[in-house]
Amino acid sequence: MPDLPVPDRPVPRPGILEIDPYVPGKSGVSGVAKVYKLSSNETPLGASPQAVQAFASLAGKLELYPDGSVSRLRTAIANRFGLDADRIVCGNGSDDLLHLLAGAYVGPGDEGIFTTHGFLVYKIAILAAGGVPVVAPEKDLTADVDAILALVTERTRIVFLANPNNPTGTYLPFDEIKRLHASLPKRVVLVLDAAYAEYVRRNDYAEGIELVATNENVVMTRTFSKIFGLANLRLGWCYAPAGICDALNRIRGPFNVNGAALEAGIAALADHAHLQKAVDHNETWLTWLTEEIGRIGLSVTPSVANFVLVHFPQAAGMSAADAEMFLARRGLVVRAVTAYGLPHALRITVGSEEANHLVVAALRDFTQAVHHA
Repeated sequence: MPDLPVPDRPVPRPGILEIDPYVPGKSGVSGVAKVYKLSSNETPLGASPQAVQAFASLAGKLELYPDGSVSRLRTAIANRFGLDADRIVCGNGSDDLLHLLAGAYVGPGDEGIFTTHGFLVYKIAILAAGGVPVVAPEKDLTADVDAILALVTERTRIVFLANPNNPTGTYLPFDEIKRLHASLPKRVVLVLDAAYAEYVRRNDYAEGIELVATNENVVMTRTFSKIFGLANLRLGWCYAPAGICDALNRIRGPFNVNGAALEAGIAALADHAHLQKAVDHNETWLTWLTEEIGRIGLSVTPSVANFVLVHFPQAAGMSAADAEMFLARRGLVVRAVTAYGLPHALRITVGSEEANHLVVAALRDFTQAVHHA
């Protein structure tokens, strides 16, 4: 057997260089005076003033390590949602927890399932753990329980399900979530990613707390990046069975939540008025955007989150890429979703009243320009 060539530099293990890096939404536009960032589903109301004050209070303590157990934040989360603090694990954003879950339960050759237009991090986390990503088809841009179950094999170790889903804004009713769980083998971890849960206003929706509380293989992940407005601090948490918490705590970074995020998170949870204001704003303007964009003649996928997915008909000579550039010239930065398998759509965050009006006006002008071209 011939000798294999000796590498002249460190070589990542097989599969790592095959991972497509996550590309976040654009942040700005050159040459435009005022920019409205509507590409990352950030809240237009900003963080709670109490959270901002709590963040500032850490300025004189930057030399100190934060609490590695995150006990005060876990207690605050537990009190807010009626949970057991010992079954909460916090992370550097919920993305951190998604990677930890894959790292703990997926090994080389193991399979992880997610849906066609599911959050891109699921595939990255599975591949990074050495696993095999398995994509379940959706129905009407919505997760399909039967399609997921049809792909479960002896190698399946984890199922990632965003509910509501990003970037489509669609969701599964809780009855369907329970049906999915009831049919999964007990060895399979069902991860319910509820990053947008606070925005949902549907009676048949549930974040997954009940399933986690009564089973050994369900995890619910949440974030402070969306409605709480703390995306810049990277703060997420999960509610999980004791055994899964034990596994995650063995492999997570000892200080994976920084002190500023910890304090701001506690303060944000306590500001109920700010949270309600954000909920009310989104409910009003999500409906308005959906209706007004529909009146222009563009299709909008019904959303329960804080963004809309707008489709541009190729048959009418419209291109999502052209629309993105048209909006950008007016300072409106939106999210292209080609990486999600949706090349003919744009995801647009519900923004401020001013931004929302500008979006509708720009889309109206764009469609008229195409029709008159």
